[in-house]
Amino acid sequence: MSLSRATRRRRSTSGRAILLTAVTLASALTLTACGDSGSKSAGSAGGNYVTGPSGISTVAKGDRAEGPRLDGATVDGKTLDTTTLKGKVVVLNVWGSWCPPCRAEAPYFAKVSKELGDAGKDVAFVGINTRDNSTQNAAAFEQNFGITYPSLYDPDGKLILRFPKGTLNPSAIPSTVVLDKEGKIAARTLAAVNEEQLRSMIDPLLAEQ
Repeated sequence: MSLSRATRRRRSTSGRAILLTAVTLASALTLTACGDSGSKSAGSAGGNYVTGPSGISTVAKGDRAEGPRLDGATVDGKTLDTTTLKGKVVVLNVWGSWCPPCRAEAPYFAKVSKELGDAGKDVAFVGINTRDNSTQNAAAFEQNFGITYPSLYDPDGKLILRFPKGTLNPSAIPSTVVLDKEGKIAARTLAAVNEEQLRSMIDPLLAEQ
């Protein structure tokens, strides 16, 4: 027995409505997970981490996991290995020249990195440039915003994948991850930062003994 045209139309409309509802629910769940703040989660960075109202996650000193070795060619054609920076607080910023939030936060990175460097602080800034098809756009970005510290060139995101699962890894663009003086993952944010937020990630680690 064949269905009438009207019945088929009602069933098709009903199917589309169910699919749309499922997609909407999935999206809502994803946004809820990404928007978590002020909470503790187990199994990250070697233990619990706390995400504050500003979206910055931090890990207590005794619970931190070892950061990965990040090495390779830089945007300016040199080479860099982050394991040689142990003894310093290391600020890792994932960025792309095509990324509007990256452009918004770049002046703060340029300012804070220069000020801390001029003050002789034990801190190193390292960019991780990703999804740029060539180093030319990345180099122009650095010049335009006065970025003087090196950036590893990682167009395929392979360096980002070196962060161990379950740690505070840089899973967005932009992301900023800060390693303590022992090379352990201490703080992370998955959004663009201003000067105050950036300093709030760095200063407590500089003060650690």
